[in-house]
Amino acid sequence: MPTEADFGERLETQTAAYLDRIDDCVVLLPRVLDEYADEGAYRDTVDEIAAVESECDDLVRDVRALITDAGPDDIGLLNTRINFNESALLDFYNELDVVANHTERIAQEVAMMRPDASVEPFADMREMADRIAEMVAVLGDVVEGFVRGLTRADGTETLADGIEAIRGLESECDDLRNDAIETAFADETIDQPLVYRGLAILLDELANAVEDLTDRIVVIASKEPGIVAESASDADGN
Repeated sequence: MPTEADFGERLETQTAAYLDRIDDCVVLLPRVLDEYADEGAYRDTVDEIAAVESECDDLVRDVRALITDAGPDDIGLLNTRINFNESALLDFYNELDVVANHTERIAQEVAMMRPDASVEPFADMREMADRIAEMVAVLGDVVEGFVRGLTRADGTETLADGIEAIRGLESECDDLRNDAIETAFADETIDQPLVYRGLAILLDELANAVEDLTDRIVVIASKEPGIVAESASDADGN
């Protein structure tokens, strides 16, 4: 029978592997846009994103099964934070899976809609993809610290700086989205501005999904003294 220490280590290990594949998926998004703009083998990268997304589905199922199948003897007293937050944690992993799913959708939409890559709105979307890749890289560290804080009762995990960085990058994505949409409709030489509007919104939804995960962490951490997810000024509402 697995010990409570085994459970915590397995959850941390499986989560880390899952986060690595999410990062692998999202980091392909800027690449596929570059390949598309250069008329390269972007369809191969679209297929690669789909394959990695499928792996992410398998990995998150394993993580969820680990949590739901574990009994009190498996989780033990050291992991009462997992017991207390089980429902919220399962919802969290569901939302985390949206990141890979949405990345796949964006890549497929670009391949289907075939926007002109030489115009400014496309350049804005390419910058959004870079910001999102940065967000997901930071998110990996934040989520690993969050899970570590839930599985270990003998330490404190401070996540505030990472969460603040993600929020800042999401705000940059908002500005880029607005610029892309405004330019698409203001420049009369751009055909089908609704295509750029739709793609910019999809990218923005991906950025929002990443930020929403930090909001979920803050809510859970607010009841866990061993996890610091907000700076003192944020916690005071200043």
